[in-house]
Amino acid sequence: MNTLAYAGPGPWILFVPLVWAAVVIGVVTVARRAGLGRGRGFRHGHDGGPDERSPIALLGHRFAAGEIDEDEYWRRLTVLEEQFGRAATDKGRRT
Repeated sequence: MNTLAYAGPGPWILFVPLVWAAVVIGVVTVARRAGLGRGRGFRHGHDGGPDERSPIALLGHRFAAGEIDEDEYWRRLTVLEEQFGRAATDKGRRT
């Protein structure tokens, strides 16, 4: 006959949450290093804005370089914003 009483699972049960935390941290670390975090993997822009090769960004670069004047910039920007479905107010400025 067994006279010892069951004392519970023991102190090793405290390691189970630590193992799961290590698994979650490992998965997050691998995903971030693979470039899947913060828009680097699936999105085109780094901060949610247009990337450097978009027509709007190229137009901004041409205006900054002095290739086109302000009126030409606003005319073209208005056309581009209408083409890409963005709402435009007076002179192409977004609200």
